[in-house]
Amino acid sequence: MSQDTLGYVELEWICPKCNSRNPGTEKVCQGCGAAQPQDVQFEQAAGAQVSQDAALQKTAESGADIHCAFCGTRNPPGAAECSQCGADLKEGTRREVGRVVGAYQTAAVKQVPCPNCGQANPETNLRCTRCGAPLTLERPAAPPAVAAPAAGKRSPLLVIGAIALALLVCICVAASFAWLSSPRESKAGQVRSVEWQTSVAIEELGPVQHRDWQNEIPQGAEVGACEDKPRFTQDQEPSSGNYNKVCGTPYTVDTGSGVGKVVQDCQYEVLEAYCVYTVEEWQVADQLTQRGADYQPVFPEPALASDQRMGDQSVTYVVIFDVDGQRYEYNVSSLEDFERFQVGSEWLLKLNAFGAIVEVEPR
Repeated sequence: MSQDTLGYVELEWICPKCNSRNPGTEKVCQGCGAAQPQDVQFEQAAGAQVSQDAALQKTAESGADIHCAFCGTRNPPGAAECSQCGADLKEGTRREVGRVVGAYQTAAVKQVPCPNCGQANPETNLRCTRCGAPLTLERPAAPPAVAAPAAGKRSPLLVIGAIALALLVCICVAASFAWLSSPRESKAGQVRSVEWQTSVAIEELGPVQHRDWQNEIPQGAEVGACEDKPRFTQDQEPSSGNYNKVCGTPYTVDTGSGVGKVVQDCQYEVLEAYCVYTVEEWQVADQLTQRGADYQPVFPEPALASDQRMGDQSVTYVVIFDVDGQRYEYNVSSLEDFERFQVGSEWLLKLNAFGAIVEVEPR
């Protein structure tokens, strides 16, 4: 999947000491002067607009900032010594790179009150326009410590329980059906009569309409209307032909420098002609049947026109048993088996819970 860069935005970070919001490129808090700790992550600033600014791009591509291993001070990527304590930054830790900060938002900017004087300010402001006080971020109250783990423990058990119950129900249904379908009782029966039915399909050659990709249409077909439709997708832009570029929601990636890179993942739908075409094919035009009550089944012999031919043939064999005055039917698959059931012969029939014959044997 290809990735397009739409531009860059300055991120922000929130001071854990005074709760002040700070521009991502600032390495110390503008509210209380504390350095940004290594474990404080960058966040997407509300209302930030994507920019093609060369300075932001240079900062983003210069690499991740480094936190001093001795005092924790955040230093620019090219520094060799800590700006605070002078320690060698070879032992330092670079900030995380590649974390998805969130989906890029372009919603309207909200107004927030200054915690010092109450003046309404755009949420993109870091300081109050009236008194200059830092605009802190109101954080939602954390849930009780026990609530989250308790819910987390119940959820997997509920899912596992539901899956187990569903499997148990399926097993019970299958077992019940197998039990009901198996032989449950035996009865003596006598062959009362036999029946057979044969059928023959009559096919005619005529036009049939289909749809397929243009390069898959058989030779000699009459091609009708075509339209371009996506046939497959690929990550790289095609060198020729028709295609659609399909991109997902833009999102912001942390570059470790206080500047976020706004990107979106894209794929290319390759379009090809999808057409209606007509070919001559054999189709079933009629079905002839013939019935009998002996052991010599015969097939219908239709008179065929010049554009017709014989199609599929089929035959069914049914044995009718008399069991204490009740009629039971039993289907067999071959003429050889059918001939075994001579009228008047006696058989032992095994019935399932549905009253159907599942097994027979001579009595």
